[in-house]
Amino acid sequence: MLELAILGILKDQELHGYELKKRLTETIGPLTSVSFGSLYPALARLEAAGAVKAVEAHTGTKPIPMTGSLGAEVAAFRARRGAVRGSRGKKVYGITGRGHELFAELLTASSHSPEDDRGFNLRLAFARYLPPDARLGLLERRRAQLVERLAKGRSSIRSSRDRLDNYARCLLEHRSEATERDISWLDQLIAAEFAASNSQKQKETT
Repeated sequence: MLELAILGILKDQELHGYELKKRLTETIGPLTSVSFGSLYPALARLEAAGAVKAVEAHTGTKPIPMTGSLGAEVAAFRARRGAVRGSRGKKVYGITGRGHELFAELLTASSHSPEDDRGFNLRLAFARYLPPDARLGLLERRRAQLVERLAKGRSSIRSSRDRLDNYARCLLEHRSEATERDISWLDQLIAAEFAASNSQKQKETT
């Protein structure tokens, strides 16, 4: 999942490690912490596979002005050398041709796997890269999963109504209501997919 997210984000632009970590948190979700301890090994694996390229970034330095003062010129040289040292090791990561292929493989394979909440959200974030039929299948499978979850939630509320206190029962009801909203949201996305598909077919026939 982490490799898929990294490649998907790098498809948009090349990023430093810190910027990439920030974008990963935004994409995967604020409740999922992506540490540098997991990010850099994943980048190393992708780089070894030829899917990611890493270029060391150096900040440009201006020539040292000739002031006629030896002390001032030595101080300026030391300051510039310290800045260059500070920029070493700061890499910019970008996706390669092989990375684009691997991303497509991972996204297509993942879109047919069982859905958990985090995995679905990640795949949906990059659903624009899926073929229309695969994107529709992703949404329909997720909807079926949520319908099943809703039925189980309602059954649990009915069977445990007498033994649960008001707070525990309210929590179960809240979860069911949230699932209902998610199903309604998916219905809108599915309808939009059908509308887009029908519009494309009309264009092709005219």
